Amino acid sequence: MVLYLHKDPPTIQGQVPLPASKSLSNRVLLIRALAPESFPIHHLAEAEDTQRMLQLLNSSDSDEEVFDAGPAGTTFRFLTAWLAFRPGQQILTGSPRMKQRPIGALVDALRQLGAQIEYLEREGYPPLRIGEAHYSGQYRIPVRADVSSQFISALLLIAPTLPQGLEITLEGSLVSRSYLRMTLALMHHFGVPHQWKGTTIAVPHATYVPKPYTVEGDWSAASYYFAMAALSETTEMELLHLQPYSFQGDAIVAQLAQQFGVRHEFDTHVLKVYKDTRASLAPFFEHDFIDCPDIAQTLAVMCAATGLQGMCTGLQTLQIKETDRIAALQKELAKIGVTFAQLPPRFSKKTGKIWHMIDGKAQLPASPIFDTYEDHRMAMAFAPLALLGRIGIRQPEVVGKSYPSFWAHLQDLGFEIEEVP
Repeated sequence: MVLYLHKDPPTIQGQVPLPASKSLSNRVLLIRALAPESFPIHHLAEAEDTQRMLQLLNSSDSDEEVFDAGPAGTTFRFLTAWLAFRPGQQILTGSPRMKQRPIGALVDALRQLGAQIEYLEREGYPPLRIGEAHYSGQYRIPVRADVSSQFISALLLIAPTLPQGLEITLEGSLVSRSYLRMTLALMHHFGVPHQWKGTTIAVPHATYVPKPYTVEGDWSAASYYFAMAALSETTEMELLHLQPYSFQGDAIVAQLAQQFGVRHEFDTHVLKVYKDTRASLAPFFEHDFIDCPDIAQTLAVMCAATGLQGMCTGLQTLQIKETDRIAALQKELAKIGVTFAQLPPRFSKKTGKIWHMIDGKAQLPASPIFDTYEDHRMAMAFAPLALLGRIGIRQPEVVGKSYPSFWAHLQDLGFEIEEVP
C-alpha cells in the first residue's frame, strides 16, 4: 500500500499529544519484571515494540518456550539478558531482519557470567536457545561499546540481580552514550546506585524499589514536527508530554532545529514550536549523531528539503538498525536530486571520524513514492516533504513500531491523506 499525503497551504497549526518514549517504556518494563513487586506504569508507549515486550514479559509464567521479539531490537536484547538467568530453557527469535542484526557481543558477555546460550542458525546472530544459567562467580567483564549501547543497557539492568552485582569495562569507542545515562538514571530512580569512572561502570547487588512511574513523551517523535516546522511557511504548534530536562539524547533536536529557523519555548509541560520567518538559515549544518542516531534521518531530510549542505558523523550504528539506514537514505534522497555520500578518508584525518555529506536541494518530481524498507523512521522522516508537494510513502503501516498514531496526528494538523492499495 502507498499513502499519499500533501499539506496545502504549507502551514502548521495545532496541538499534538506525543506518544510516550519507547526507550524509557521498555527499560521501565524490564525493571518492573526484575523488581520484587509489580508497580503501575502510566503513559506507557503505544509502540508495537513496547506492547510486544509487555506481552512477552507477561507470558513468562506460562509454559511458553518460544519468545518471538519480531522486529523489536530493544526487546530482543533486553530479553536475551533477562531470560539468561531465569529457570528453564527458552528459544528467543525474531523477524528475518532481526536475524541479520548482531547479538554476539551481548551473548559473549552473558556467557562470561555463566549463561548457557547457543546460536540456532548463524554464529553471532539470532535466534538463540537460552538454557538455565550456572552463575560463574565472575562479576568483572569487558564489553564492546562500539556496536550497540543496548547490549550494555541490557547488562546494567540485570546487574543488581546478580549475586555480586556487575562491573563492566567498556572497550572501544562508546556509541549512544545518552542511552546509557538514561538506563542508569532510571535504575537510580528505582533505588539502584552505580559508579561510572572512566571506562568502568559498577553496579552493586541491590533490589529495585517498586514505585509508580509516568513515562515522558518521545523526543524522537517530536523531531518530525520540528522538521515540519522547518519546511513550513508558518508554524504555531504545541507538543504535549515532553520534559525540558530529559534523559533522551534526541531532545537535542530542539537546538539543532534553530539552524533551520525553528524556535521553541516550554510553557509548563507544553512545548511551543514556531517558525521564525525572519531568521536566515545557517551557512551549513554539521553534527555528530553518536548520541542521537535516531534523528539522523530527520535532519538529513531537513537539509535536503531546505538545500542546507549537511556534514554528519557518528552514523556507524545506522547500518545495523531496522534497515541499513545509510543505504536507504542514499536511495531515497536521490529520488529528489539530493546526494548523501561518505566523504573520502582525507576528511577524517584530523578527527578520526567518518563523515557523510548531504548536498543539493530537493526537487520533487510528480508525486514521488518513497520506500521505507520496513523502517518506521524512514516513513516518518520523509513525511514532512508533503509540505513541498504531494508525496507517497510505501508501507506506511511501519510507523506502528514506535508511533501508531502518526498518520492520524498529521490528519489532525490538516494534512490531506489518501490510501492507495
